[in-house]
Amino acid sequence: MSTPTTVCVFCGSSPGKSPEHMAAAKALATYFHTNNINLVYGGGTTGLMGELARVLVSLSGPSSVQGIIPAPLMTQEQRTNETVKVIHEGREYLIPDEKIYGETVIVPDMHTRKQEMAKRVIEGGKGSGFIAMSGGYGTMEELMEIVTWNQLGIHDKPVVVFNIAGYYDGLIAWINGAVHAGFVGERQGGILVEAKSAEECGVALNNYKVSDARLNLNWSAN
Repeated sequence: MSTPTTVCVFCGSSPGKSPEHMAAAKALATYFHTNNINLVYGGGTTGLMGELARVLVSLSGPSSVQGIIPAPLMTQEQRTNETVKVIHEGREYLIPDEKIYGETVIVPDMHTRKQEMAKRVIEGGKGSGFIAMSGGYGTMEELMEIVTWNQLGIHDKPVVVFNIAGYYDGLIAWINGAVHAGFVGERQGGILVEAKSAEECGVALNNYKVSDARLNLNWSAN
């Protein structure tokens, strides 16, 4: 039996002002369903995070989604009318209803959240990778760290920005400027690739070319 494709999506817990962002989340979830792709994400039930998970579970079932969320954020990124009570390490939490949002894994902090999301992608089958949809500071931080991990040789998985309504135009321009200014190597500028539709995200994941300028470092001993 082949290893399932797993894609980690970084995205906002807000819906954004334009309906294009929520529509894109629904389109990406539908694409994942059609192509038997499992989702790992930040575990929230509001905004783009909630829409992505909710739509995919409605189509593919709870086993298709795994949300990973730090305990302190449990009260911030949830729709409380769609939660169930659990006891985790002696404390009571309200977590997303598995029938609506899939499995929820509670972790202690933000660093562990990112490590656990990345681990699932790295262990995933062909076409596994990372997609960043629209989001705020947290989404940008997650995206840049996973790009850096690729550059440093920690992983070799695709990193895609789903550029909805030009949201990431500024980031793409910054990368090109950093290459031009000599702060990012020319062959490392392509670590991050752009897609403008759910289908293009799939193509980018499957056709990703690993940069030959990544650092050949041994992280397994650390």
